[in-house]
Amino acid sequence: MNDPPLEVRRMRPASALTNPLEGEIAWSPVKSLWFTAHLLIAIIGGWWTFSPGAVALSFAFTVATLCLGHTIGLHRLLIHRSFTCPRWLEYLLVHLGTVVGMGGPFRMLHMHDIRDWAQRHRVCHPFFIDQRPVWRDALWQLHCEMRLKHPPLFEIEREVLEDPFYRFLQRTWMLQQLPYAVVFYLLGGSGWVVWGISVRIVVSLIGHWLIGYFAHNHGERDWHLEGHAVQGYNLPHLGLITMGECWHNNHHAFPESARLGLSHTQPDPGWWTLRLLHRLRLVRDLKQPADMPERPELFPLNLNPQTP
Repeated sequence: MNDPPLEVRRMRPASALTNPLEGEIAWSPVKSLWFTAHLLIAIIGGWWTFSPGAVALSFAFTVATLCLGHTIGLHRLLIHRSFTCPRWLEYLLVHLGTVVGMGGPFRMLHMHDIRDWAQRHRVCHPFFIDQRPVWRDALWQLHCEMRLKHPPLFEIEREVLEDPFYRFLQRTWMLQQLPYAVVFYLLGGSGWVVWGISVRIVVSLIGHWLIGYFAHNHGERDWHLEGHAVQGYNLPHLGLITMGECWHNNHHAFPESARLGLSHTQPDPGWWTLRLLHRLRLVRDLKQPADMPERPELFPLNLNPQTP
């Protein structure tokens, strides 16, 4: 039915029937109710509790959790291992990524890897490639899950799966908001809780989905991956507000690179932060495209692709 994809860490075929095409979309109660509850609180409570201080808090905490937590802690570190750091710093970064509100570390690993695995096939279910009408993709990604008929085996590396702290984060990922909610309430009352927790979560989840949607449909490409069901696109002018995650064509080409914006014209706050941490000797072994093994299916689309 489909050519086998190149290796995706943590995913392997369960049988000869394993494929990313056969399956059905199902409503996910936890995913949907979590998002809907915060959306209602953000819309109703945000209107009644608006204040400059609450908005400033929400903005600052959103930037911190998305940059340090999501793109650095979860994406570039836990998922792709594109750099190394002390265990205490890894725990802090992954914790902040969990506070973004998408799920615990094990869920984030599966959500990313099953998508990556599916996209590396010639064809896969539309759920994995964000190419349906925008309203339908929003419904799928924010409220539903994909249940494959013949899914691959998902095997998290033992040092992560058996780590007590990661197991704790996975069990309590929703409750990770509570300590921050208490602090925000003591500092600024209910308005700071609404804006620092619910508004931030809604903005982060919708923003994450939107970037994924546009980065698989519109933008620019320097690289083509032959045989992949969908190509990633770079989204110019969105580098700052996405912490560098908008350089998705680069990421498809060099998934283990800690650097997503590959030139000075592609701002990448996540990379800038990693460089600062490197100067402080808190991170090391920062991987870049030159450190990646050759991929036979990867082809440049112009004479001067954006590489460092």
